[in-house]
Amino acid sequence: MTRALPDGFLWGAATSAHQTEGNNVNNDWWKLEQDTAAYIQASGDAVDSYHRYEEDMRLLADAGFNAYRFSIEWARIEPAPGQFSRAELAHYRRMIDTALRLGLTPVVTLHHFTHPRWLGAHEAWLRDDAADLFTRYVGEAASILDGVEWVCTINEPNVLAVNHGALAEVAAGRPYPFGMLPDTKIGERLIEAHLAVAPLLREATGAKVGWTVANQALVPAAGAEAKHAEVQRIWEDMYLEPAREDDFVGVQSYTSQLVDQNGIVPHPEHPDNTLMGWAYRPDALEIAIRHTREVVGEVPIVVTENGIATPDDERRIAYTTSALQGVLNAVDDGVDVRGYLHWSLLDNAEWGRWEPTFGLVAVDRETFERRPKPSLAWLGSVARANAL
Repeated sequence: MTRALPDGFLWGAATSAHQTEGNNVNNDWWKLEQDTAAYIQASGDAVDSYHRYEEDMRLLADAGFNAYRFSIEWARIEPAPGQFSRAELAHYRRMIDTALRLGLTPVVTLHHFTHPRWLGAHEAWLRDDAADLFTRYVGEAASILDGVEWVCTINEPNVLAVNHGALAEVAAGRPYPFGMLPDTKIGERLIEAHLAVAPLLREATGAKVGWTVANQALVPAAGAEAKHAEVQRIWEDMYLEPAREDDFVGVQSYTSQLVDQNGIVPHPEHPDNTLMGWAYRPDALEIAIRHTREVVGEVPIVVTENGIATPDDERRIAYTTSALQGVLNAVDDGVDVRGYLHWSLLDNAEWGRWEPTFGLVAVDRETFERRPKPSLAWLGSVARANAL
């Protein structure tokens, strides 16, 4: 049976600047890569999308997609406090123009995990002036967003709060705290920053403005409902609630985990686990969409990330098929879902690791040759039909 999506549905794929551009030498992640080179892999040239963005977008457009999510790099635009690069702003404007020329709706993210080194490391978002500094940058970025219909302020603030809380532990001489919850103090500052820039962006650009949340699709073990509610609030609900006043909210989901009386249960080892070590749970996306709807109400939802780290492209197609069936289930029940943006367009740097491959397109890291996988043509055919 063919199942159709609403007219105007966004079909695309997503990337981020640091993971694809290469040589973002002025941001905090580049510095972290150099400082921890003994045990994490550097992004380096990444996949050279800074120069090859038109080739990447053309792959999407030619395959049948109508949208592309990408981020602009704060550290390039504001390399020193208060000093803005007109050349870099023009570069990202050319990216927007290229997407529009190719028939791709640009979905632009203003902060995807990285910021200028001058803002600081773990203390960055705890600075008293953090929201003001972000607002100043966003004000400059807004000058190039004419014609952009969808703007994400901050990508996965809950994961950002985890990362920067963990850096604080490392800076204090303690080991990296794997499995920690988002730092609520950092989370509150990120919410403050989002609420400051969202109305500014709406007024300056007329775009639909929101942010994206890493939905954990947490489910309670028997008798652990109270603990589940507590953990779910810290992990995502405190970030979903501010989205009630937004034009849309981005749902990002990959897997699901159980919560027992002690908290989130680690993924047990299993041959079906992905290259990230996560459980194979394509049903997580439907769980995430439905929970988001429960929290935000009638705010439109865009799936801004969903995918699987696997070397087996047939498995990628199977996973995505099941995930999309979940989207359709939610739509059939009246949930306002406006788009599906696969993570990711390219195999790219996965924050200290190169082994997890999420892309619809493989990349030779020596020559930067793009090698489309069968999943690109398959998902493009779904996009063309606007139906599964």
